[in-house]
Amino acid sequence: MKDLRIVFMGTPDFAVTILKALVENNYNIVGVITAPDKPAGRGRKLHESAVKQYASSKNLNILQPTNLKDEDFLKTLKNLNANLQIVVAFRMLPKAVWQMPELGTFNLHASLLPNYRGAAPINWAIINGETKTGVSTFFIDDKIDTGEMILQEEVLIDSEENAGSLHDKLMNLGSKLVLQTVSLIKNGSVKTTPQIDPENIKTAYKLNKDNCKINWEDSLDTIYNKIRGLSPYPSAWCTLINKNEELSVKILKADKEVFQHNFDIGTVISSKQEVKVAAKNGFIIIKEMLLPGKRNMDIKSLLNGYQFESSSKML
Repeated sequence: MKDLRIVFMGTPDFAVTILKALVENNYNIVGVITAPDKPAGRGRKLHESAVKQYASSKNLNILQPTNLKDEDFLKTLKNLNANLQIVVAFRMLPKAVWQMPELGTFNLHASLLPNYRGAAPINWAIINGETKTGVSTFFIDDKIDTGEMILQEEVLIDSEENAGSLHDKLMNLGSKLVLQTVSLIKNGSVKTTPQIDPENIKTAYKLNKDNCKINWEDSLDTIYNKIRGLSPYPSAWCTLINKNEELSVKILKADKEVFQHNFDIGTVISSKQEVKVAAKNGFIIIKEMLLPGKRNMDIKSLLNGYQFESSSKML
């Protein structure tokens, strides 16, 4: 049984839950590596990552390299004398870093690998209408999310689940899987299996403005899944034509209604209580929406101060 000296690498809230589980289970965290502070907000104040904030509260040793290949950083990392590195929601590591510890460097990924390798696995699982996903641990190699698998755990995706609720589900499941993985490594009983790519492998592409845009010509389910899969962040968006204005709007929450109608695709139908958009074979019923320069509102609050004309369209 090995005495573990762990370096943890991560940045967002997802990673904090895993670091917290390791700390609360009395593992020896000799270093925490996270992103450099970045200016944010109107005042451009320096913003610390969620991992840094937690690590500071526990007086953990924090490193914030801008360049992971920097000689001084590599020397500092080596001097920590870690024998295991754990990576959760961080960036790609150079070989000099992931090869350093005796017991290896493993990563927690929020999908059932080999599917959904990449930057946004939680979002794409919902966007693509999956009914299950999960978390995987694997030893890092020189490609992205391709290393030998250690453990995997499945979870069902509810039909109304959004990316925010699935994120929290996988975060909690992931913390348990990391603890199980660390225990196997500590006891010298870890076994790995190579990843075998299926023929129709699915990828978790980085989200951008183009792939977050709603195409109203898509099927009802495709539009509904896209809205769920991008809620609450970064949000599905489209262009609203209303009162001769073109507005870029975000739709954060919606329902779907299967219904044969004769409206043109994208037509907005509104009443005092409801706003829905005509799609193929039904309607997308908007529940929460964000207009430019406004805060996110449920549709009843929005309708108190905003009117849709009968000619309104979503493009």
